[in-house]
Amino acid sequence: MAPAPSLNAIVMTGSLAVPGANTEVYERPADNPVKRTTEQPVSTFSVDVDTGSYSNVRRMLESGVRPPADAVRAEEFINYFDYNYAVPADKATPFRVHTELANAPWDKRKQVMMIGIKGYEQAQASLPPMNLVFLIDTSGSMYSDDKLPLLKRAFAQLVPQLRKQDRVAIVAYAGSAGLVLEPTSGDQRGKILAALEQLQAGGSTNGGAGIELAYAMAAQSFIEGGANRVILATDGDFNVGIADRGALETLVGDRRKSGIALTTLGFGTGNYNDAMAERLADVGNGNHAYIDSLSEARRVLVREMGSTLFTIASDVKIQVEFNPARVSEYRLIGYENRVLNNEDFANDKVDAGDIGPGHEVTALYEIVPVGSGAEQLPALRYGDTPAAAKDHGNEVAEVRLRYKLPGQDQSALITRPILASSLQATPSESLRFASAVAGFADALRGGQRMPGWSWEQILATAREARGDDPEGERAQFIQLVSTGQALIEPDATVSGARN
Repeated sequence: MAPAPSLNAIVMTGSLAVPGANTEVYERPADNPVKRTTEQPVSTFSVDVDTGSYSNVRRMLESGVRPPADAVRAEEFINYFDYNYAVPADKATPFRVHTELANAPWDKRKQVMMIGIKGYEQAQASLPPMNLVFLIDTSGSMYSDDKLPLLKRAFAQLVPQLRKQDRVAIVAYAGSAGLVLEPTSGDQRGKILAALEQLQAGGSTNGGAGIELAYAMAAQSFIEGGANRVILATDGDFNVGIADRGALETLVGDRRKSGIALTTLGFGTGNYNDAMAERLADVGNGNHAYIDSLSEARRVLVREMGSTLFTIASDVKIQVEFNPARVSEYRLIGYENRVLNNEDFANDKVDAGDIGPGHEVTALYEIVPVGSGAEQLPALRYGDTPAAAKDHGNEVAEVRLRYKLPGQDQSALITRPILASSLQATPSESLRFASAVAGFADALRGGQRMPGWSWEQILATAREARGDDPEGERAQFIQLVSTGQALIEPDATVSGARN
C-alpha cells in the first residue's frame, strides 16, 4: 500500500485536492532537549490553553492526509482533553494545582510527572458583561464551505448565549476593512444574525486595517471589569496591508496593554497560516483554536464559552526545580514555544499565558531517576554525582506557579514539593490517557522521543484509560490513533478502534 500523501504534496481547495506546493504555514521549534539535572536543574515555561493544533491535525488525518510534523504541538494535543482535576475551594486562589508521579508507560525505567491546573468554574449567568468584536475575513480565499460558510454557522451558535449587558460588533475585511455591525446589545439577536448572514467572500485580505478598525470598535464600547476581546476568524491568508508578522505582533501587543485581548479562530485548508494565527493570539493575551466542524465550534464558543472569552488569572508561569540527588535527567513534553528564561519567572513585566474559568492546563515531564540506567546523555568525564540534599532528600522536585489576578500588576506565588514517596505503582486514568495523547503526538512527529512505544501500545493505553467520556472526545481520539497508524504505517496490522 502506498504511503498517505502529505500536505507538502497537495493543496486542499474546497473539497478538491489538486497537485501543487502547499501554502499552509507552520512553525514549531525542535522538541525540547533532554537536560542533565546537575547542569540545569530549573525549567520554566508559560502555560498554554490553545487547542488548535489538535483539531487542525484531526482535520488532516480524517481527510487522509499525513500532517507535517511542525503542525503537531504536543501540549495542545494534551490540553484538548479534560482530566477531571479538583476545582478550587474559593476564588481567592483562582486555580487548584494537581500533581502526580508514576512510572512512564513507554519506559518503565523512567517516570512521568504530571502537573495540572484547574480554574474555578463560573455559571454563565454570573459572568461579567462581554464586549466582543468579530473580525471576520471575507477575502476571496474564504469562499469554500469549510471557511466563511462554516464560520457564519459557528458564530451563529454563540449568538443565543449573548445577554442584554453584552455588546457585539462585526468588522469584515477584504481589500478594505468595513463595519458590518455597529456595537449592538447582545439581546438583539436577530440583528446580529442578519449581519452575519450578509457576509460574502471576495477580494484580497487586508488584515492590518481590519484589526485596527476592530480594536477601535472594542475601545469605543470598552466595559470596565468586563471581557473586552476581538475574535479574529480567518484562514490566516494575510497578503495585503500589514502583512509583516512582526508589525502585526507589535500592533496586537500594543492594544493588549489597553485591556483588549485577541482570540484567533482558524478555518479551512490549503492556505491556513497556523503560525500567524497562533502567535497573534499569544501576544494578544488570547487563545487560538481551529474550527474544523460545527461540533468543534460548539465546543469552543458554547460549551467552553466562559473559558474561551474570560480571564480569571493572567501571566501564569510554571517553574520546576528538580533535585539532582533524585533526578538524573528530565525533558518537558511540548511547550517548546512557551519556554521562558529562568529569570523571567519572577519578573512581572514578562508576559505569559492566561487562564479562563473552568480551564484545565496539563504539562508532562519525562524524568530519569538517578541510578535507573535510562540516561540518554553521555557520562561526564570528571563526574557529576551530586551531594545528597540533606533537608530535601525525599523530594523529586518543587513545582512553583506564579499568576496575577485580573487587574493586578503583582504576581502571587504557589509552591508544592513532589515527594519520591508519592510515586504511584499504577498511574491514574488521567495520567495514562494524557500519556497516550503525548505518545500519539510523538508518533506523528516521527516517534523519536518515545521509541519504545508502538502504535499498538499507545492505542491500548488510550482504550484502557478512556473512562467517562460524555462528549465522545476520547472515543474520537482512539479512532484518530487508528487512522494515524493506517496512514503512517499502512502495512502494519491494525486491530481497529473498538470503543
